Amino acid sequence: MNKTEQRICLYSSIWIGLLMSSQRLLALRENSLMALYWHFNFWELALQIGLNIGFCYLMFFANLRNGNGFSAYREKGKTIAYLLLNYGLMLACCLIAGIIQRRLFMHWQLPGVYWWGYMTRFFLSMLFTGIIIKIVLLMREGWVKDRENTQLKTAYLEAELTLLKEQVNPHFLFNSLSSLSGVVREDPEKAQRFISHLAKILRYALAHSDNHLVTVKEELEIVRSYEQVLKMRFEDAFLLGINVEASYLTVKLPHLSLQPLVENAAKHNLVTLAKPLKVSIFTEGGNLVVTNNYQEIANPESSTGTGLNNLNSRFRILMHKEIEIEKNQDSFTVKLPLN
Repeated sequence: MNKTEQRICLYSSIWIGLLMSSQRLLALRENSLMALYWHFNFWELALQIGLNIGFCYLMFFANLRNGNGFSAYREKGKTIAYLLLNYGLMLACCLIAGIIQRRLFMHWQLPGVYWWGYMTRFFLSMLFTGIIIKIVLLMREGWVKDRENTQLKTAYLEAELTLLKEQVNPHFLFNSLSSLSGVVREDPEKAQRFISHLAKILRYALAHSDNHLVTVKEELEIVRSYEQVLKMRFEDAFLLGINVEASYLTVKLPHLSLQPLVENAAKHNLVTLAKPLKVSIFTEGGNLVVTNNYQEIANPESSTGTGLNNLNSRFRILMHKEIEIEKNQDSFTVKLPLN
């Protein structure tokens, strides 16, 4: 429990303890109904309130410890065991508190009436603490969501900035414009298609900046456009194969998941007609797999791994799963988990 939860539990325990014993104050009136069953004693009342407060705080402590105590059963979905443990704790505390009070203060009440009153008081206290525990758990969920939204916003902005920097950096523009200038006079129609696909990529990156999740179909469409851009640059030296089952096309995943992976493959591998770069996108075991043959470049560009780290952060926050990266001498594979 954090400090805020501890204060809530302490104040609630005091409030419940006072509430459960407040009817005892009616015994101050000699002709009242309560006076017939209980003689007012200040020290006995103080002890009873203190025992009730201690019981309530113990209930809060046992149920709100993260991963420990009774909360472990609740988090694992063992509802019956969780309820039985709480009920058993209530009975044990009721018995101990009742014996302490009866030993310290002589009672002329019948034992049945005495224990029935104790049971009722502690059972109602358990119900009130249960309500407040539920409220605290709802507050925790709200705090977790707020923290996840903050993390998501940070990770997503970093991913967008990284992608946009890679797309508009001088190297990317130089390669794109060089490819375009080579055909603009010879094949104006082909040049127009190149510009159209390049504009579609940039438009997609900006138009969906507010949507954290998009469908697999949308991601594949932008990959197809990016394929045409790479074809303009590498021609038949770049090969892309897509084999995604139709049932996965409507499944959602974080925006801009596939295109950066294809771009990284083209950026960090040797691509020639003698050694073409082959990229495959397919589904396997509930994952969307992007793999390419690994062909080392003599003078590779520096890589910090920021793009993959940002992609993994977005999957961890949005999908509650992490991506898998497999690299060997022959291939580089990234597995994206799909819910």
